[in-house]
Amino acid sequence: MRDNGGFVEQQKDREPRSRRKMSRRGGVLDADAKVRVLEGGREAARLPLVVYVLALGTFLMGTTEFVVAGLLPEMAGDLNVSVARAGLLITVFAVGMIIGAPLMAMLTLRLPRRLTLMLALAVFALGHVTVALGSNFVLLLGARFLTAVATGAFWAVANVVAAKIAGRAASSRALGVVGSGAMLANVVGVPLGAFAGQVMGWRGPFWALAVLGAGCLVFIARHVPQDGPSQQTVSVRSELCAVGSGRLWLALAACAATTGGVLATYSYISPLLTDRAGLAAGVVPLVLGGFGVGALAGFLVGGRLGEIRPHMTIILAPMVTTVLLLAISLLSTFAVPVIMLVALLGLFGLGANPVLISLAVRFAGNAPTLGSALTVSAFNFGTAIGTWMAGVSLDSSLGATEPAAVGTVVAALTLIPAVIIALFQGRHRSGVGIARVADAANADAADAGYAAR
Repeated sequence: MRDNGGFVEQQKDREPRSRRKMSRRGGVLDADAKVRVLEGGREAARLPLVVYVLALGTFLMGTTEFVVAGLLPEMAGDLNVSVARAGLLITVFAVGMIIGAPLMAMLTLRLPRRLTLMLALAVFALGHVTVALGSNFVLLLGARFLTAVATGAFWAVANVVAAKIAGRAASSRALGVVGSGAMLANVVGVPLGAFAGQVMGWRGPFWALAVLGAGCLVFIARHVPQDGPSQQTVSVRSELCAVGSGRLWLALAACAATTGGVLATYSYISPLLTDRAGLAAGVVPLVLGGFGVGALAGFLVGGRLGEIRPHMTIILAPMVTTVLLLAISLLSTFAVPVIMLVALLGLFGLGANPVLISLAVRFAGNAPTLGSALTVSAFNFGTAIGTWMAGVSLDSSLGATEPAAVGTVVAALTLIPAVIIALFQGRHRSGVGIARVADAANADAADAGYAAR
């Protein structure tokens, strides 16, 4: 590159006018201004490879969380326990996620994030080997709990790493890609695991997940960058103080409500499809696959929309979800409409999640990892409460349609924290705008005074 006057002048002419204007007034561009300039030039459209590597990890995590549901009869028979007791392997995993995500975020606070991801995957692989070799049910419960703790730690740190590498303007899209790994697990991973369990025995999928987890560890070691010198080591006390933000807890409440409302219905959709809509049992997996495809698309689209209109997204998605759940309750006896509504529920039901995660990480301030971990706990807490309420409601007079009614109410509750977040942000922007106008007026007055002198 030649540093002569003509070349410099040509480069200046090629610069966007807005950038030259900002450079004259402020001397340097702030980070957000640079991001806006890059986006205007279409230079920030592609996400880094590491984001997709992290999505591979969440794919494995999502697969192991739900694959047991398709293997319960085989596992129960081999372990000499009832199917209901074997279902504890799912429950203990959810509890491990709720407890493990924030706990591990605090315990690994002083560790480099790449090392934390690698350790989580190592424990993940070890837990699956233990399940694949074990024959004692209590041992398997312990291994599943340990795997869930590792999963929570990985998920929390992966969100922070993806958001940081992608930059603030693309963080929602990056989190959408990372989260889409879990959505893809419902479409591909869980059905493949159930099929492999029928062909190879239920231990086969756990061996496969152990091997894939070890392989993902290698990818993480190669592609996740080390923490930069700007990464500050904070104490547990300062980390806890940083999550005192009211907006953070509003985002967490929205996380719990939106997921709880959708999964309260989804978890008990099979009896609704067979008993009310009159579908054959063999058609149910196809309907669930439609939900999974919709959820995958919704997660990706929601992440992209979150870059442009985050607060509109977190209000619109639960609003449409509430209408869809109500429609499922009212039209449960009509097979074709119900099938279409379930697919649309996947599209809209989880579309706000990547935006809520991004906002929670941002609202956590100096504690992004703990903020991300708390979203993992919030999602699982909402799932646990929503599915419990829906299960209890099955004994009511409405029967199979009651879980959808419960889901409607829970999903509608998402609008309360979502609207409050949007209102807070509107006031914040108004204050910033007034401050900028005042700064500009003061600067113009100072320039006028200097010219007069």
